[in-house]
Amino acid sequence: MEQRINISQSNAEAVKGLLALEKFTSPLSATHKELIKMRTSQLNGCAFCIDMHTKDARKNGETEQRIYLLNAWKETNLYTEEERAILALTEEVTLIHQGGVSDATYAKAHQLFDDQYLTQLIIAIVAINGWNRIAITTQLQPASN
Repeated sequence: MEQRINISQSNAEAVKGLLALEKFTSPLSATHKELIKMRTSQLNGCAFCIDMHTKDARKNGETEQRIYLLNAWKETNLYTEEERAILALTEEVTLIHQGGVSDATYAKAHQLFDDQYLTQLIIAIVAINGWNRIAITTQLQPASN
């Protein structure tokens, strides 16, 4: 697969909006951010982002077991109630064409997080979906080890 245009090099202004979204989500815990980024990237099939964010998650102390089981998070008790709410919201926002975000998923997230944190969670999900779409469209490849 040949990489296509490098948007960051061809027009650095083009990514400033996504970078601003990333900055807005900085108050989120590293664990929450990386769970969102890894799960969204899995759902979208973005190899570049899966590679990057699993490495980042490990640097932030995430365990191998939780990384390996992330795509089956509903079938394990390895994730906290808050993380499960975040993962449910992440899946429904990412797969919004499959019925949107359910009232139950939104209510659970709103019960567990204040308005500010919930806003940051939603923006984090939107941002990684944007990055995934750029990486997939431009055929960005993970670095070889």
